[in-house]
Amino acid sequence: MPKFTKNSGTFSADTDWIYILNLAGVFVFAISGTLTAIDSDFDVVGAIIIGFITALGGGTLRDILIGETPVGWMQDALSLYAIVAAVLCSYLFKKSILKLRKGMFIFDTIGLGLFTILGLQKTLELGLSPLIAVIMGVVSAVFGGVIRDVLSNIVPLIFRTEIYASACVAGALVFLVLDGFRLPLELSMVVAMVVVFLIRYFAVRRKWVLKF
Repeated sequence: MPKFTKNSGTFSADTDWIYILNLAGVFVFAISGTLTAIDSDFDVVGAIIIGFITALGGGTLRDILIGETPVGWMQDALSLYAIVAAVLCSYLFKKSILKLRKGMFIFDTIGLGLFTILGLQKTLELGLSPLIAVIMGVVSAVFGGVIRDVLSNIVPLIFRTEIYASACVAGALVFLVLDGFRLPLELSMVVAMVVVFLIRYFAVRRKWVLKF
């Protein structure tokens, strides 16, 4: 079954597809952060920092909150290499990447769902309550972007009426329900990720908002 090993924050050998998706999510999130830094006239060092924070900030905060140290990226250098590659691509192929922003949005949304479920699953592995697991799933997925926006002097998406974090909550709840019915873990993860993806995708395409 795809799960984090007890104290490492890494995946077992039979979960290569999740690991590859995770690296892809890190790469796309880092590009998103780097483009934001470039638009804000940050220098190269600043762009690297913003790219790193966007990609790994949420997971780092989650691991600190649940007491999993050293945090995940300190035990897997490939995540750092993915960020460096993302920063280089952002500078070298900026125009091409901007033309592919629609495709980038797709991968960004997939990453949102993936990071939500991985963060939730890792928290459950430690025996914490489902409520805390949902919160940590959301932290994993969105707080890298929150920190990025704050440092870039932008109002974070989580504080707007646009549906963003709520999509993560919905996917996390779906995962808990499916897991409660003892469905295969892989199936529960995929269905929950699809739920996050569809809600976020249609929220952007059809301009859905949450207002109270």
